[in-house]
Amino acid sequence: MALENKCLVCGSNNIEFNLDCKDHLTGGDNFDIYTCKSCSFLFTANPPSEDEIGKYYAAGDYISHSDTKRGLTNFLYHFVRRVMLSRKKYIISHSTGLKTGTLLDMGCGTGYFAGLMKQAGWKVTGLEKNEGAGKFASSKFNLEVLEDNDLEKIEDNHFDCITLWHVFEHFHDPVKYMVLIKRLLKPGGICIAAMPNCSSFDAQHYRQFWAAWDVPRHLWHFSPDTFRTLAEKNGFEIIGIKSLPADVFYISILSERHLGTNMPFISGMVKGCWFAFRSMLRKKGSSSVIYILRAIPSAH
Repeated sequence: MALENKCLVCGSNNIEFNLDCKDHLTGGDNFDIYTCKSCSFLFTANPPSEDEIGKYYAAGDYISHSDTKRGLTNFLYHFVRRVMLSRKKYIISHSTGLKTGTLLDMGCGTGYFAGLMKQAGWKVTGLEKNEGAGKFASSKFNLEVLEDNDLEKIEDNHFDCITLWHVFEHFHDPVKYMVLIKRLLKPGGICIAAMPNCSSFDAQHYRQFWAAWDVPRHLWHFSPDTFRTLAEKNGFEIIGIKSLPADVFYISILSERHLGTNMPFISGMVKGCWFAFRSMLRKKGSSSVIYILRAIPSAH
C-alpha cells in the first residue's frame, strides 16, 4: 500500500511527516509515521502490501501467533493475559446483556479468549490469517477458525457480538471490515475493539521508541477522538470506552528495551505504574483503549 494522499479519517490531504520508527521485531527496517494536520490522525506510511507483510509476522517472538513463553517479558505477557481474560468476558456480558450467544473473534490468534468464551457457553467462531496460530487455536480449544474469504459466506445479522482484540490496527482496508462487521451483527449487536492509544501517556513519553507503534504491522494509530470520527463516519456509535490497564506494563517494558535501558523490566514496571495511575484520572490517556460500538440503524 503506497502512502495515501488523504487522511483515512477525515479525508484531508493536509498530511506531513511525524516520526521515524524502527521495526524492532524482525529486520530492523525503518518506517515513517505521518500525521493529518486537520484531525491529528496518525498512520504508517508506505507499509508492505497485504501480500508482502507476512514476513513481518514470521518472527518466533511474535507472541500472539507463536504463544512463546521464552523470557521474562513473554512470561509477563501470559500473566497479564490470564488476568485480562476475565475482564474481557465481563465486558462482553455487560455490554451485550447476554450470558450466552453467538460471537465472532476476529484475529483470534492462539485462541485463548475464544476458548474461554466457548467454555462459558457461547457459540464462538474464530477468524485468523496466520495458519499456525489458527491451527493451534483449533486443536487446543476445538474452535471453528475461519479465513477471511469464509466471512462472505456467513448470512447477515448472524452474531450477537464481534470482538477485535488489538486487530483493527492491522487491517490494510479497515473500512471494508467495518462494512462487513455491520452486516454480520444482529440488530442491536455489539462490536468490541481494543487497540493501542497513540495519545496515551506512555506514547507521549517514549515517542519513536513506543513499542505499540509496532511498525509495519500496525498500519493505523488511533486516539479515542480519531477512532470515534472514523466509527461515526462508517455507521457506528461508540456507546462506551474502557481501558486495558495491564497493557501499559508490557508496552513500557518493551519500550524500555527499545531505548536500550540497562534494566528494562524494572524501569518499565516503575514507569508503567506511573502511567497507569495517571490514566486512572484520565481514561483517554490509557495505553490501550477498548471501544464498545453499536451499528446505527439505517434510516428507511
